[in-house]
Amino acid sequence: MATDDKDAGLTPITVITGFLGAGKTTLVNYILKEQNKWKICVLENEFGEVAIDDGLVAESLDAPEDLITMDNGCVCCSVRGDLVRTLGQLASRRKDFDAILLETTGLADPAPIVYTVQTNPKMSDNYHIDSIVCLADCKHLGAHLDEKKPDGSVNEALQQVAFADKILLNKIDLVTPDEKKKLEERLRTINKFATVIETERSRAPLDRILGLNSFNMESILSYDPGFFDDESDKKIHNLELVQSVGIRFAGNLHAQYFNMFMMDLLRERAADLYRTKGLLSFHGQGDTKFVFQGVHEQINFGPSKNPWKEGEERENKFVFIGKNLDRKELTKSLMECVYKEDEKKA
Repeated sequence: MATDDKDAGLTPITVITGFLGAGKTTLVNYILKEQNKWKICVLENEFGEVAIDDGLVAESLDAPEDLITMDNGCVCCSVRGDLVRTLGQLASRRKDFDAILLETTGLADPAPIVYTVQTNPKMSDNYHIDSIVCLADCKHLGAHLDEKKPDGSVNEALQQVAFADKILLNKIDLVTPDEKKKLEERLRTINKFATVIETERSRAPLDRILGLNSFNMESILSYDPGFFDDESDKKIHNLELVQSVGIRFAGNLHAQYFNMFMMDLLRERAADLYRTKGLLSFHGQGDTKFVFQGVHEQINFGPSKNPWKEGEERENKFVFIGKNLDRKELTKSLMECVYKEDEKKA
């Protein structure tokens, strides 16, 4: 498993979002009853589409501390109240599990969960967010993405795709290769930084979605350089309300100017910004490489594990996923944060 030094010893939480009928119940059943490689604690919220399986989660599960242990060592728990309380009660047993899978069907915006785990000491001392996975129905996702909200706001399907680190494209056997290709191209327009994993009948390769720490700040280091190319050069007409923008440029940033830019951006656009990530070089900070990642207005910022290498080009990289993003305006504002040598004389 890929984990950060600071996350070593913490139990990873994978947050699963997805529409009714996407195959979440089948995925959970597969994890609990068929696979034998992983010991996973599945947390079901009370808004789940159906009981996990007939008789599997008995109606008598009234309290969060009630657990059902499966033959393969996995555990199922129904969250009917405070998530913090449930995870707190599991803390003493957490080392029994390779991972915790938190099912959040019907919750388009996982920000409250991320915020709780990262800021509540009881949570952050025991757990870390490993990834946000969107389970998508290949046959019907296009229709969900096309759905227009009466007030013009972003629909839940768009939000779920935008927040995801990984997209499980399920039921690929029900569409033609051409339909699948068109959908995957559309998903890349909305969120080109998420890994798309194809599945049939929710048989997900768990080693590609669990224990990889893909939510973590350092994950931006593994992005393909092509992600940061200017899409406008490719003459793609993007009609999506939600899109992803990658920006990169060389140089050192002026810390004060960059902080002011981020404060203004989050004050004015936090609700529109679903995910942000950055890899930064600051003037006056030696070889320290900085990384940040955020969900809405909550930003985590700090030094990278590995410093800039001798002779390595100091290239800043930024990822923005959100609503009504203007690449040119963002690029212009960021370039104004670059430190200029003549400033020290002023």
